Amino acid sequence: MWSLKAWQGRFVEHPLPAGERLRAYAGWCNAVEGNTTFYATPTVETVRTWAEQTEPDFRMVLKLPKPVTHEFRLSPRADGELHEFLAAIEPLGARVHALWVQLPGSFGPEEVPHLAAFLRRLPAGYRSAVEVRHPAFFDGAASLLEDVLAAAGAEWVPFDTTAFFAAPPTSEAERDAWTKKPRLPRRTVALTSRPIVRYLGRDDPQSTIDGWQGWVRQAAEWLREGRSPTFFIHTPDNADAPSLARDFHAAVRALVPELPPLPEPNPVGPLTLF
Repeated sequence: MWSLKAWQGRFVEHPLPAGERLRAYAGWCNAVEGNTTFYATPTVETVRTWAEQTEPDFRMVLKLPKPVTHEFRLSPRADGELHEFLAAIEPLGARVHALWVQLPGSFGPEEVPHLAAFLRRLPAGYRSAVEVRHPAFFDGAASLLEDVLAAAGAEWVPFDTTAFFAAPPTSEAERDAWTKKPRLPRRTVALTSRPIVRYLGRDDPQSTIDGWQGWVRQAAEWLREGRSPTFFIHTPDNADAPSLARDFHAAVRALVPELPPLPEPNPVGPLTLF
């Protein structure tokens, strides 16, 4: 996700060729969610351009294709689509921070053995990060999932929507998200040295900031423990997401000064003296 129309002319130059948009985004943030890979596996040529536009330490968390996770529900019948996807992203090398296994809300505890078998089939060298949305995993079945993930060295990705659902929606984007986003308890347990958190705030920036204060402290704690967390900051319209992400990073860095700064983005538009 690096080509949002609302960012053009504000965070990145406009017009900007498609082959330069990730480079511009990487001036704001050092990690990105690859959401488009859920809908279609990119060509190797396209992926090579992603590698060319980013530094080797840039983090890409790429969502596995829909046939793998939602249609075949991690069964071996999806191995063809999985191998095609892994071959396509090979040019990224270490930029692939994790394979994002986002499972449908209907994927419940009874299917955990399928997840365990799937994680065992993944090639060595790829980290996995699993996002579940079935309510049972946030209740009595949490330990069942944690055991499977820990055995595979995989992370559990919390999608924190508690700040979003704290008050009724006030915008069209919020009303749309209200019907689509999962309403689940906040989870703050890391299973690996590289936790990944997805946070959804509100379209009002201050409400988003107020809602992430606990995550700022959690990120600082993880860093002090020697972990390397990755946070993705969302709002329903995502219009302010790049600047909010930098604000979150700055808040964490105020608690952990040794955290390296984010890159400085290129200015948008001509520089003037007045």
